[in-house]
Amino acid sequence: MSTTAELLRGAAELFPDEVVTQAHVRHLELPRGAGRFALITLDNGLDHTKPTTFGPQSLANLDAAIDQVEREAADGSVVGVGITGKPFIFAVGADLKGVELLKRREDALAIGKGGHDVFKRLSALAVPTFAYYNGAAMGGGVEVGLHCAYRTVSAALPAFSLPEVFLGLVPGWGGCALLPNLIGADRAVTVIIENSLNQNKQLKGRQVHELGIADAVFEGADFLEQSLIWTASVLKGELAVVRPEIDRGEAWDRAVERGRFIADSKVHGAAPAAYRALDIIAAAKSGDLRKGFDAEDAALADLIMGGELRAGIYAFNLVQKRAKRPAGAPDKNLARPVGKVGVVGAGLMASQLALLFARRLEVPVVLTDIDQERVDKGVGYVHGEIDKLLLKGRVNQDKANRLKALVTGSLEKATAFADADFVIEAVFEEMGVKQQVFAEVEAVVPEHAILATNTSSLSVSEMASKLKHPERVVGFHFFNPVAILPLLEIVRGERTDEASLATAFGVSKKLKKTAVLVKDAPAFVVNRVLTRFLGEVLRSIDEGTPVEVADRALAPLGLPMSPIVLLELVGPAVAHHVAGTLSAAFPDRFGVSENLGRVVEAGKRNLYTYDSGKPELDPEVAALFQVGDTALTEEQVRDRALDAIAQEVRLMLDEGVVAEAQDIDLCLITGAGWPFHLGGITPYLDREGVSERVNGKRFLEPGVASVPE
Repeated sequence: MSTTAELLRGAAELFPDEVVTQAHVRHLELPRGAGRFALITLDNGLDHTKPTTFGPQSLANLDAAIDQVEREAADGSVVGVGITGKPFIFAVGADLKGVELLKRREDALAIGKGGHDVFKRLSALAVPTFAYYNGAAMGGGVEVGLHCAYRTVSAALPAFSLPEVFLGLVPGWGGCALLPNLIGADRAVTVIIENSLNQNKQLKGRQVHELGIADAVFEGADFLEQSLIWTASVLKGELAVVRPEIDRGEAWDRAVERGRFIADSKVHGAAPAAYRALDIIAAAKSGDLRKGFDAEDAALADLIMGGELRAGIYAFNLVQKRAKRPAGAPDKNLARPVGKVGVVGAGLMASQLALLFARRLEVPVVLTDIDQERVDKGVGYVHGEIDKLLLKGRVNQDKANRLKALVTGSLEKATAFADADFVIEAVFEEMGVKQQVFAEVEAVVPEHAILATNTSSLSVSEMASKLKHPERVVGFHFFNPVAILPLLEIVRGERTDEASLATAFGVSKKLKKTAVLVKDAPAFVVNRVLTRFLGEVLRSIDEGTPVEVADRALAPLGLPMSPIVLLELVGPAVAHHVAGTLSAAFPDRFGVSENLGRVVEAGKRNLYTYDSGKPELDPEVAALFQVGDTALTEEQVRDRALDAIAQEVRLMLDEGVVAEAQDIDLCLITGAGWPFHLGGITPYLDREGVSERVNGKRFLEPGVASVPE
């Protein structure tokens, strides 16, 4: 049987660590004569913003450090062993860069066993072991601490999580087996399943302590010093660490069922990771850690060789890497400074934009509208949201006062925008209205000012066509809610110049948005894809498919919401308008639902009622519908919708709407919340054979978001 070292050497040959983590051992005398102590520090040698990860060589380095302290523990030369990280970062888990290269299950199994074998050695040492979570800890970084006997956490710790299920894995180096046995099944389900599927929600340091994961919490300024004093008290018997008894009865089973309900509501059975993790948590009720670790190894091996994990890594890399280097972005040195922002309109979207610009840019922002009541309402909204941030402790009183002072309103564009560097319109989605607004703005702004439009579907080039300087007009399409969805589609018009585009990208970066450069094409990217697939669902309803059948059709994809719920979120009127825009541009592929038109004309904002506790078609809406007699099955509706998406994505790439399929996936993930396990959409279409059925070829090369051939 292979030793741990042999396992790790074999894994290192398959793929090297992207950045190798060192494990330095130093010795110190604990306070108050508690004895000599060995402290292992994880450090990748990079600056403090670069995360420390565990790849095969990094695990081997930790294994060698444990060799040393194991000998010292055995001969009594140390009274305890601790592990911590470099300043601000403990460790953020496995290095996944090489995982996508694996072709054989046995190689994937070696990754799980290698991590387990190293981490388990900490709990087997002859002296007590301590983990000091001094900074960000995720995945394997959390798990290595779970193998220690005691844990402390910094109150300044900004991020702590087990994100594996979010990516398509399970916490496979002890997380699923150890955590429920430490804090109980219900709390473990919260960390492993609920937080992970809630867009990888992070815990703060004090929350880690409140959950019982850490035994003590100390302020960040002297965290390690205080942790060592606490350690000395524990080792000398002056302080007893008492943990609540774990309920291994029905409460454990209820927790697992709660986890399954959460998984069903988030991924609808479409991705296996959450369910595998829950199976391991359920089995951990017996307290048999060896069986739990073996189950984690098996789950890791299976999931690593599955398409969802490959798609999850692909999606993760899009969000973490491609998003930081937008394809086609101009030279950032061409960007002009922005010291004041103007917002045309004071409705909800305009007010959200004003708040975002004020918070991120911290420059004066002025809203205008057609009457004082609307202006006052818009400014009042922004000030009210800042007050909410103050109540939540997100800003202090001084910061709140400064932000509110930055946001003002005016009825006079001439005075409000005379010194503005960037003006964005967020008015009614009608070409004539927007052209008039831009003409008025162009007449009063400085020559260098950028004119941006938040249009969701209209042509930026046409909007700028009647201006004296169309080269400074750029599309700046945000997604609602503005504060939550990261995507910003930056649209280059036919005459937009490099400086204007560079300024737009510079502003986007300061707004902390994920910018994707898109061609000036109808509805750009996200709305075009969503309208195409939603149109197929509505068409099936118009033809006679029951609404509930059509609405369930896409459930196997695990999308964040069903088509009808999405329609309600967007708003029937907005969806109907965008469909009309696309139908005018591409009448052979985009239709306009007459039934939806009747819903809009009747002023209905929702198709469902929830009086019974579950969604049911509103009888008033049902009375408006006129349908045919052709009822499709869920599978038929799904096939039709997927075929339509595959066709539309291919056409968008052929038209050059974006540079690559990766940009469409990035848009759907960050602008529509499509899950990582789909990889956006193109990996799923490739994996299910839809791409080849519709277009005769895959979107991505084999091995990209899939197991290499």
